[in-house]
Amino acid sequence: MGPHPAVAAIRLAVRRVLHDVLTEHTRCAEHTRRTPHPELAEAGAGRQRAALPERPDTPLVLVACSGGADSMALASALAFEARKLDVRAGGITVDHGLQDGSDTRAAEVVDRLTDMHLDPVESVAVRVGQEGGPEAAARDARYAALDAAAERYGAAAVLLGHTRDDQAETVLLGLARGSGIRSLSGMAAASGPAGRYRRPFLQLDRQTARKACLVQSLPVWDDPHNIDPAYTRSRLRHEGLPALEKALGKGVVEALARTAQLSRDDADALDTWAAEADRTVRDDAGRLECAKLYALPPAVRRRVLRRAAMEAGSPAGSLFARHIEEVDRLITSWRGQRAINLPGRVEARRQGGRLVIRQS
Repeated sequence: MGPHPAVAAIRLAVRRVLHDVLTEHTRCAEHTRRTPHPELAEAGAGRQRAALPERPDTPLVLVACSGGADSMALASALAFEARKLDVRAGGITVDHGLQDGSDTRAAEVVDRLTDMHLDPVESVAVRVGQEGGPEAAARDARYAALDAAAERYGAAAVLLGHTRDDQAETVLLGLARGSGIRSLSGMAAASGPAGRYRRPFLQLDRQTARKACLVQSLPVWDDPHNIDPAYTRSRLRHEGLPALEKALGKGVVEALARTAQLSRDDADALDTWAAEADRTVRDDAGRLECAKLYALPPAVRRRVLRRAAMEAGSPAGSLFARHIEEVDRLITSWRGQRAINLPGRVEARRQGGRLVIRQS
């Protein structure tokens, strides 16, 4: 008799990601073998080649585990599948220090991951700042810790337990901010440096992960912040989405997740178009020409402007749609406006038919 359907579903999702990681690892190893080492190339063909250090034969995949149902289900599936594949599996839990006893909770998660025979396993304590609000600050601290752990252990990938429900919530939050199609695209299946972060559960609902924990007798921790109405995502989860399902019927979560994928495909295509257009709207000195920018479709032009602002030093996380709209008016509604101030002490001004974006 096979595993419970919920357990089979989470294992299949993780297995697919691990196969992708292995394929990429093998391709990278083959490329490394074919590419001469710079020091050997400089030595010349006449000198005997010294032995080079080999890449590890088995890639390491870490799971980011909070102790909640989603990440515990993910950890159990990784532990099971890694034993059948040529993959090493480890785990990281991040202690945000935002609740009494958080260090105890982190120690318990370490014990559970160790019991699953994951290695290495580590708890990382972080200090959460204030910038961007509590949710954004905690997220920034968490990803910084995960990035550092991945670099420290040389991990090929870090698995995250975001589900289809999380994706639906992300799409609605983006819609509420009015941030455009990229925000509606939600979370990518792979993101971060070199696609480090992988989200195997984006096609699975939250209940599947919780059921998988239940049938495997895996203890889970329910974060009180997830039901605290002080947090926007919590209100959306417990009030907003249920209200939408009551008004529109079941299937809202699936529809929003599908919207995320369609939006991502469209956003990727527009980004590619904008990258190509960027080369055609500059003069010989590399300055943006307003007449050529004006001729672009608005969605492409605004992407070119955003790229230019970021290249000048404006932080992506602080550069909002309203900023780009103001810069766009220098192209489409020129009335002699003064310079537009952008985040990162960057300014955009129109001079002699050129758009100049630079540090102020």
